[in-house]
Amino acid sequence: MRLLFLLFLAILFSVAGNASVTIQCDNAKYAGNKLTFYSFSDPISSTSKIVFSLDFDKTGKCTKEVDIQTTSFVYCDFGIYRGMLFIEPNQKIVLQLPPVREKSFADQKNPYFEPVSFWFATENKQQLNNQISDFTNRLNQITDKYFDQLYFRQSKQIYDSVVYFIDKEFAANQSESFLFHKKMSLKMVEVDAFRLKPEDYSALFSGIKQQFWLHPAFTSLFDKTFTGQLSFEVKSVKGDEIRKAVNQGNISFLIEYTKTKFKVTGEMTELALLKMLHDAFYSGDFSKSSIQQMVKSTRFTDHQNKIIREAALNISEKITHLQPGSTAPAICLNNLEGQKVCTNQNNGKYKYLIFADAEMAVCREHLKYLSAIQQKYAKNLEIFIVLRKTDESQMKNFFAENEVPGIKLLDENSTYIDQYKVKSFPQCYLLDQNHKVKFEAAKAPLDGFEQQFGALLQQDFLERQRRQTK
Repeated sequence: MRLLFLLFLAILFSVAGNASVTIQCDNAKYAGNKLTFYSFSDPISSTSKIVFSLDFDKTGKCTKEVDIQTTSFVYCDFGIYRGMLFIEPNQKIVLQLPPVREKSFADQKNPYFEPVSFWFATENKQQLNNQISDFTNRLNQITDKYFDQLYFRQSKQIYDSVVYFIDKEFAANQSESFLFHKKMSLKMVEVDAFRLKPEDYSALFSGIKQQFWLHPAFTSLFDKTFTGQLSFEVKSVKGDEIRKAVNQGNISFLIEYTKTKFKVTGEMTELALLKMLHDAFYSGDFSKSSIQQMVKSTRFTDHQNKIIREAALNISEKITHLQPGSTAPAICLNNLEGQKVCTNQNNGKYKYLIFADAEMAVCREHLKYLSAIQQKYAKNLEIFIVLRKTDESQMKNFFAENEVPGIKLLDENSTYIDQYKVKSFPQCYLLDQNHKVKFEAAKAPLDGFEQQFGALLQQDFLERQRRQTK
């Protein structure tokens, strides 16, 4: 009997351990394309990781089996779109894709471009993604209809009616993931309509299972609740206490503050505090080094909860990335003649990195001005131009027709553009002789780099004189 029981458990765990979802597509318009789907690593840092890719054959068909244990949220950016998808274990999902629409030239060059978000439709209308899509559309319709009564008159009666209609229309959808999404979405409407303070409702986060922490309904409300709270608090009567605790790295005090102020318990306390420390770093209200040390604390990095550990590591990497004094990633790329060049060769000079798009008129004007900078600082400065992949013949023609100094490197796959987190062009960095970041936001050539670098050289000279007179 005992042997049979153990055999049953082995089979059960074997089945549970091999859960997967099969994803299929058939759309001739996508023939030869590749769609890569990502998930967020944690609810705070926006760090993403690849979950799977769909490779379409020459007829536009693809099939992919993905190992998953729980219902998971993934997204895919392609063309002008961001497609959102819940994948569930032990299901076959047949995706229906929108018409192909690539980014226009203006969209490609616009650093503020926002993709058109949508929920993927699937062939099986009973699947979660279709239910979420239908629910979202219906909630938007109802709240739009009663917009004035909800958001201006703040009618409790109208809000209750919205909840009633939604509950009635979607009563048949009883999956745990759908019910959670509905609950959080309705709470967001309530928070916005009645201008609720975070502490009025934040206690609800303590009862949320970890499996939902990366779902968009959670991350949206979580972000709204805890964004900028420490900076807001330092402006209150007891603000000096909070500022002192952050600047001294007093995690114990901040944990108790989070529990008391927001009525959260357990692991949610650490997650909420990490979110507030992340925002506090960028606020300018606190010691950045103190926040960096707290985020690196074993309280977070050795936490038993994997998402909290990853959040701490991701935040730490994010807030120290390319900070002054840190070693910048070495860039090794082919130049326009096809020869590999690396930026981390020490020749005793500062290194001026310019990430540029040679198709953009503004970048071209900045690059042309480099000749004046080169003439003035040739002994002290080495210029590297990291070029986004564009039409190669036009790029070479531009450099042939204009005297642009510097080593020109072609980042064909945007590897280093992504690694340096370049959002718009041109974006510039100044590194010292040891490849350490001197200015993480160096001025562009026409925006005053000449004066910025000249002031740095003067400062270096005075420092050398000071040391010699000691």
